[in-house]
Amino acid sequence: MKTRFERPEDLPGQRQVTWRPSGGWIALAAVLGIAWPPLILTFIKWPPQTWIDGLNTDWRILVLAVGVVAVPACLWLLAKERERTGRPATRLGIVWRFMFYGGLLAAALQAFNALVLSGIGAARSADIGQALGYAETALLIFGVGGVPLAILVGISYALWAGLCAAFLAFMPRNAPVRNRLGVMGSDAG
Repeated sequence: MKTRFERPEDLPGQRQVTWRPSGGWIALAAVLGIAWPPLILTFIKWPPQTWIDGLNTDWRILVLAVGVVAVPACLWLLAKERERTGRPATRLGIVWRFMFYGGLLAAALQAFNALVLSGIGAARSADIGQALGYAETALLIFGVGGVPLAILVGISYALWAGLCAAFLAFMPRNAPVRNRLGVMGSDAG
């Protein structure tokens, strides 16, 4: 293992990467990225009491449903960004994008959840005072209290998915060959 860091490329995660030639690796990265170990282990240890029951659905099922959509979507967006700009070019950049957008998605979904729950509770109330009280309580508990926790869960999930994508869907890129003698075409390195 290299112990001296003389260039930025010597730091961990800074080596240039490219997509693996087989699409099977990308599918494996998506499946393993969706299967976040804390969710899977808690399903085994503590099975959900309510699988699909409206507002009483187990939160782990909702998080897994978001992951089923978000991980393949993020891989697709990553492919489009790499086509357009060539970035992210390193494993660290791939993981960073997953974590950043995973945290943003978690915050947005939890804020939406707080608004929906406060609206549902306010609609079920008997009078305006009860409606305002329920809306305030729901926004404080699910908005103010729930958003930081949702961001932590979202970033953790996205870190796992990003590591799966960076190490399974991508492989190290060979160093570019310089055209020293001028005999290589314009498509060299």
